[in-house]
Amino acid sequence: MTVSVFRDLHHSRTPGDPLVLPGPWDAASARVFADAGFLALATPSAGVAASLGYEDGATPVAEMFAAVARIARAVPVPVSADIEAGYGLPPKELVERLLETGAVGCNLEDSADGVLEDPQRQADRLAEVRAVAGDQLFVNARVDTYVHGVPDGTDQETETIARARLYAAAGADCVYPIAAPPESLPRLAAAIPAPLNVFALPDGPTPRRLGELGATRITFGPGLQRQAMAAVRRIVDRLHAL
Repeated sequence: MTVSVFRDLHHSRTPGDPLVLPGPWDAASARVFADAGFLALATPSAGVAASLGYEDGATPVAEMFAAVARIARAVPVPVSADIEAGYGLPPKELVERLLETGAVGCNLEDSADGVLEDPQRQADRLAEVRAVAGDQLFVNARVDTYVHGVPDGTDQETETIARARLYAAAGADCVYPIAAPPESLPRLAAAIPAPLNVFALPDGPTPRRLGELGATRITFGPGLQRQAMAAVRRIVDRLHAL
């Protein structure tokens, strides 16, 4: 599936109709989501890590790319890959390895080891990725201001918008202020000149409501994988009761 199809899915969306991207953690879950009619998928690094037996952030780079490749091969819809902060790979190698998996998009986050990167340095890296990838890759720039906080005296929303605008200017196709509160979404959507990715929580607003608030696309992080594992635990409990 080409990146142009995936890119088109992000544009001309109406309020209340965001692009919903379930997060497969392996080929089997990817097939379930694709068979259910979802138009594209977005792998969660934490969900993939759990499926491979690693803690979040500890998956060896070769295993992460191999898992993404298995998922992309298993389905006829576009797949975007969460590749955390890029594993320290130079932009050229990062893009080449991503494209080899069959993925058409990626998440790149602006923090490392729980610390926010300098925004200009991150923007420069995104620009390098864009220059190498051309139009072959849909880049979703994750903004971690709501995950790791901002320096004292800095307004969180203002900093989020500043980073997002910088990343969009550097060539990011989409911006992902992960964990942004729902009440901030209308202001973020109005101020950021790029599609807005919003993280949906099981007990939070529905995807439709998030779309009404300004979300262009919805992702779930490792939430679906964790719900699946909770279902497995319930099955195990019933087996013990037999």
